[in-house]
Amino acid sequence: MDETLLLKDCLKGNVQAQKRLYECYARKMFGVCLRYAPDEAMAEDLLQEGFIRVFTRLGTFRNEGSLEGWIRRVMVNTALEYLRKRDVLRYSTPLDEDAAIAEYDEPEAAGRPGPDLVARLIREMPVGFRTVFNLYAVEDYSHKEIAGILGISEGTSKSQYARARAWLLKRLPSENTSN
Repeated sequence: MDETLLLKDCLKGNVQAQKRLYECYARKMFGVCLRYAPDEAMAEDLLQEGFIRVFTRLGTFRNEGSLEGWIRRVMVNTALEYLRKRDVLRYSTPLDEDAAIAEYDEPEAAGRPGPDLVARLIREMPVGFRTVFNLYAVEDYSHKEIAGILGISEGTSKSQYARARAWLLKRLPSENTSN
């Protein structure tokens, strides 16, 4: 696929090109939305809203970096806007940093869980944990950036991440419980 030509055709309003762009990226972007959404139905809604934004703002893409990266950013921002409207971290309280770090010490002999199990567990996390975990561990934002994006303190971001890690580690199978 010639991404440059596809982009030009989409900007001209070519419906077939827009359909090709959607089909090319929808599956990956659904995965992005699913990481932030409480369920598949909401992830589908976020995906649709995200692609509406992609097509209305496609003219702002400056070919700096990949188109896929830009679309991913639109999807993440769409999901974050949804979460901000629901004020998901309003009642989060920061831990002191040493307590947060101690809370998620990794077990020494944990086995390697499959990606499907990890993805399912991340989707089951409380929304505040899941949001900060995804932004920090998956999207590679700093805690300072997360604090700015979500309107929380940097300490709250760190503690939510620590709690998310602890939550996840408690649910991952350990070597002792596997066959």
